[in-house]
Amino acid sequence: MLAIHMRRMFVALLLFPVISITQEKTDSLDHLASDFWKWRAVYRPFTFDDIPRMERTGGTRNWSEASVSRQRADLSAFERRWGAMRPEGWPIGQKVDYRLMGSALARVRWELDVNPRWRRDPTFYIEQTVGALEEEFLPPPPFSDDRLREIIERAENTPSILDQAKTNLKAVKPFAQLAIDSLSDIDARFKRVDAGVSPLMASDQSARFQAAMNKASQALVVYREWLKQNLSAMQPDFALGEKAYGFFLHRVALLPYTPEQLLIMARQDFDRVLAMEIYEHQRDLKAPELKMAATPQDEIARMVHDEASIRGYLVEHQILTVPSDLPHWTLRLAPDYVAAFDGFGELDDFTGTSRLNQDGTRWIQPPSADLPYFHKAYANDTRTTGVHEGVPGHFFQLSLAWRNPDPIRRQYYDSGANEGIGFYAEEMMLQAGLYDDSPRTREIIYNFARLRALRVEADVKLALGEFSIGQAADYLARTVPMDRKTAESEAADFSTAPGLAIAYEIGKLQIEGMLAKRRLELGDKFNLREFHDYVWSNGNVPLSLQRWELLGLDDELKRVDELAK
Repeated sequence: MLAIHMRRMFVALLLFPVISITQEKTDSLDHLASDFWKWRAVYRPFTFDDIPRMERTGGTRNWSEASVSRQRADLSAFERRWGAMRPEGWPIGQKVDYRLMGSALARVRWELDVNPRWRRDPTFYIEQTVGALEEEFLPPPPFSDDRLREIIERAENTPSILDQAKTNLKAVKPFAQLAIDSLSDIDARFKRVDAGVSPLMASDQSARFQAAMNKASQALVVYREWLKQNLSAMQPDFALGEKAYGFFLHRVALLPYTPEQLLIMARQDFDRVLAMEIYEHQRDLKAPELKMAATPQDEIARMVHDEASIRGYLVEHQILTVPSDLPHWTLRLAPDYVAAFDGFGELDDFTGTSRLNQDGTRWIQPPSADLPYFHKAYANDTRTTGVHEGVPGHFFQLSLAWRNPDPIRRQYYDSGANEGIGFYAEEMMLQAGLYDDSPRTREIIYNFARLRALRVEADVKLALGEFSIGQAADYLARTVPMDRKTAESEAADFSTAPGLAIAYEIGKLQIEGMLAKRRLELGDKFNLREFHDYVWSNGNVPLSLQRWELLGLDDELKRVDELAK
């Protein structure tokens, strides 16, 4: 019955009235999207962000000047095809897809020319090498022959990519220092990977893998030392600037706000959640402290229980439709070959479009009072990771989005919607009563919310040159508060990836705005489950576009277009 309900909901909300447009128009947009996503699977940069995972074609990667020039030429051809279309008179659903493709094209232009990390950021090439390997190691065993072959090829590809980096880079000093610091023990880390994975291979594969990992490790050490030698001559200013940052906000993320408005919105919500956290603390003065999981096995077992409980809660309280065939979110103790990548990116496997029947995985370290900010919270109450990362968060949302009947929307699209939904789910489930049995967990969720709001200030001020990386780390460590190591990691990530940190808070506020409008529009006929089903299944789509399709309101997009001029 749940599957039937989902199909009916999709038909009602997503299918387009094709009789109102010509088949030629439909085909041209579909063909453009199909061609673009195939191309994107070849050229899309690797990233340490845990959300933008897309299934890629195999083979070596190339960041030579010639390869970048070819990408620019291909992108210009896609832009011409997109610009030649005339969407006037198309139904809203089709126009949404058209704008979605325009935003996707703008993201590539952002990567190549507006914020060319391949030219200015040495950490970019760590993502193309270490990150490329990490991505292949995150899915749990077994290792198929194809997967092992891809791992070996990515390791063998590492020296040439780093040679290209040394040719391409006109690096900025703070980013180079981040790269140097992250590679401080890369040779020891790669030895751990080699020791853990080689026994899983046939002898001929193992020999090739060991040789490739050794050369990759040496190349990364040489790259680190090259950065050290050239550090003093690098420019110190890493700020992107208001014009370039505006390109991301208005052409890529399709956000109808100026940087100043983002700061005001986030500060208002910070004040609100801080007040809520204070009230919650007073309410909980006599509440017992949370009891951390005693062992990894205990934490894993808790997640099994809690994930089933969360699913039941969603159904019982009519919050979200939970398809009976949707796989589960699981925790696993990280083997050493996975743990060796800790600190380079989140150790999550959200599966993908070709693995929709597989469970999602978060690799964990043994529970300890010394764990970083988020991981300590997860070990205290696994629901805090389940709701954001698993169910109803990223894994659940991506699994639904990859089943969307619209082929354009099934492709991954990096926007504020994904993280906005993950953050929205946290407070939504708090207010819906999931944590009524655990006062201290409620305090954790409010503290998470403080961090999400503060991230906006860090993101904007880093991009505009009003914060150094150290100042942003100090601010987060003091104001959240959080441990210094996590604060430094957050500041570093947000400095090299402008626009990432705003996604949580601003996306959540956009969803709440849509919810309020929909409730006022429908009155007593409003159905929260149907609203959430729509948002989750379209969760890869920018929220200004969701608002247009669901509510028929294009006010945010008109503002986006004004700001983008």
